Amino acid sequence: MRREDEEELRATSVDGLHCTLEVPVERLALRVGGYVAVEVDGRARLAYTTDVALDPADRRLARVEGRMLDGRGQPFGNGAARTAGPDDVRRWLDAGRPPRAALDVGFLTYAEGVPLALDAGAFDRHTFLCGQSGSGKTYALGTILERLLAETALRIVILDPNSDFVRLAELRDDAGDEARARYAAAAAGVDVRRAGEGDGRLHVRFRDFDAGERAAVLRLDPIADREEYAALVEAVENAASTELGTARESIEQLWASPEPFRSLAQRARNLGVDRWQVWSGNDPGSLEELVQPGGPRCVVVDLGSLETREEQAVAAESLLAALWRRRGVREPMLIVIDEAHNVCPAAPEGPLTALATEHAVRIAGEGRKFGLVLLAATQRPQKVHENVVSQCDNLVLMRMNSRSDLAVLSETFSFVPPSLLALAAEFRQGEAVVAGKLVPSPTLGRFGPRWTVEGGADVPSDWAVPST
Repeated sequence: MRREDEEELRATSVDGLHCTLEVPVERLALRVGGYVAVEVDGRARLAYTTDVALDPADRRLARVEGRMLDGRGQPFGNGAARTAGPDDVRRWLDAGRPPRAALDVGFLTYAEGVPLALDAGAFDRHTFLCGQSGSGKTYALGTILERLLAETALRIVILDPNSDFVRLAELRDDAGDEARARYAAAAAGVDVRRAGEGDGRLHVRFRDFDAGERAAVLRLDPIADREEYAALVEAVENAASTELGTARESIEQLWASPEPFRSLAQRARNLGVDRWQVWSGNDPGSLEELVQPGGPRCVVVDLGSLETREEQAVAAESLLAALWRRRGVREPMLIVIDEAHNVCPAAPEGPLTALATEHAVRIAGEGRKFGLVLLAATQRPQKVHENVVSQCDNLVLMRMNSRSDLAVLSETFSFVPPSLLALAAEFRQGEAVVAGKLVPSPTLGRFGPRWTVEGGADVPSDWAVPST
């Protein structure tokens, strides 16, 4: 009897949601996140493993816990179990695939050759993507964005602080004919905005700001700085009826005016606001205009091209504010915030960043009903405002060594088994656990090749090669 039991693994489920099986240690081939097929009533049901541990009563056995993917809610006892093969997994995925675009971004870890396919419709929910430096986070985000552009009609705007996505319209030399055919139309719709001159210039207009944003730029408090605040309101109202010049010209006019306008000009000069290259007068193509209905399919806002952190903050705040102001049109828009710990941090450092954070939190809490959806990416989850992270229904977690960060993620994304999140400390570059509406169940996978050229690159490490 003992030999017969060892030849065939048995699984039991008392609630039809979870299953348990015992496996002799010498025959153990299951891993956390792997797949198990259980024969019940003549058909195979699929489950994925959530825990593998030695049986404390008999250390020759491993106790394997799993969650049912197929036939959920139907208990069974003593079902014949085996490690599921790629065909088992593929059949289950194909049977339950929704009638929406599937974004093939890589391959499953424990089902060789089976694509890691994200449900495109899941991007009507906020998504949180995180991984430490070197995990492949930026590469993975680029892969996701490429597939969204190629396979859907969703409009996308990207806040790009490290200039990583400025070449999102350029296909790699090794992209292949199929990728070129699928991505050609999408590439034509990518509009990259960077500091400088010309049609692709990244700029904002001060007159597009509301009173709170204008005051934040000049660090004015309506009570403590009431005279200068009132002068600012009057100056903007007067400028609205005349042809606006550059920021420098406007401040020169204030400097030649009586008090308190002269003090307002002095404040602007002391802060260096008049030297910011991000300002424009009546120039077309401001961030406010680009996100309006009928604008580009994809706008890449190259924050990294701006010289100062203050200018990056004003551009990010301007974009998020413009998106919130246009919410009434209810047009779906994916707002990608890379390095989100800088745009909507847990503890904003200045008034502009505080306003940007306020807009991000508002979009996270209320944006979905207006079609505004976030995809926030970061290296440090704890440094992103908690009211942004907690509103995310989708998670893409890459390598993460920090135990405190993993603990926060486990608490926030409680629908993901902690055992899967714990694997992140051992991930290789490109590996991830994906969970939420993006996939039918929490899934381990590896991101596949990019089609487009990466904008940024790591510093060469050829210095480590022994000299001859």
